[in-house]
Amino acid sequence: MSEHAISRFPVPELADLPDDIRTQIETVQEKSGFIPNVFIALAHRPDEFRPFMAMHDALMDKSDGLSKAERELIVVATSAVNGCLYCVIAHGAILRIRSKRPQLADQVALNPWKADLSERERHMVDFALRMVNDSASLSDDDLDEMRDRGFTDDEIWDIGAITGFFAMSNRLANLSAMRPNDEFYTMGR
Repeated sequence: MSEHAISRFPVPELADLPDDIRTQIETVQEKSGFIPNVFIALAHRPDEFRPFMAMHDALMDKSDGLSKAERELIVVATSAVNGCLYCVIAHGAILRIRSKRPQLADQVALNPWKADLSERERHMVDFALRMVNDSASLSDDDLDEMRDRGFTDDEIWDIGAITGFFAMSNRLANLSAMRPNDEFYTMGR
């Protein structure tokens, strides 16, 4: 664990959390071998933590449509534009593992237009970055173009929903100065 605080806001002790949240965090700890700082940092507000994690899981744990690696790709690309250190590092680690491409997360975070992306990945990232930078100008033509490129309406929605959800998440992480766990830096390399 880093000597730096993981948040500017209160960070509760695991033992002090409501049972359902403590159990959820302990399950993640058993699976990963550590508690990702986002869990403990956001758990200080249990009524917000529960729906936040439910939305995260609904978007990121689906097995139909976009692959789990594609979902992580969207998070890394958009979080980089939003300047979110936590999400770039944490989801970059997950992207490296899920894509089995250890260089991909760094490439996408630094310059997605020069990253080694497939044509499908390029279209997803371009659409997600358009949403980050100018969602108000999206039109029916933009959605038709994504459909013409082989994306289903559910996949287009998921690209947009992941981008929107992580826009909020990125801002909360930046507000709190949330620190990525040291463990994330070496995962999947």
